[in-house]
Amino acid sequence: MSATPKTPCGAGACLAALVLVVLGCGSDDDFANDPRPPLPIELTGVIQSGKLTVSPTKFGAGPVLITISNQTDDPHTVTLSGGAIKGARVGPVEPANTASIQRTLEPGDYEVSAGGEAAVEREIKPATLAVGAERESSSGDLSLP
Repeated sequence: MSATPKTPCGAGACLAALVLVVLGCGSDDDFANDPRPPLPIELTGVIQSGKLTVSPTKFGAGPVLITISNQTDDPHTVTLSGGAIKGARVGPVEPANTASIQRTLEPGDYEVSAGGEAAVEREIKPATLAVGAERESSSGDLSLP
């Protein structure tokens, strides 16, 4: 009966494996633990015959998603302007339809306006937004992507 001899791990091989494990761990400085941005907030708005309203109108700086519903009989282009934003546009938004603008807003005053390609009988009064200091980081929130 022939037996295959088992060779124990030599001291040199074990030491080499231990060195590789220690070197592979890296240091704490390899990965910066920067705070996550604030959670996005969702604003809702509606275009009516004489005005465009958005709610809420006051909030802290950070990512926002603005969803606008067109409740008029004409299509309208929606524009977000102010601060560092030179004019984020979406549309035309057809009657009884919605459109969204997603941006990260810095502190400052902004305007959300609606306009049409054809001359509208009455001007649609824009909504104004007051953006304050940046909202709190979402780093402490669980179950976030």
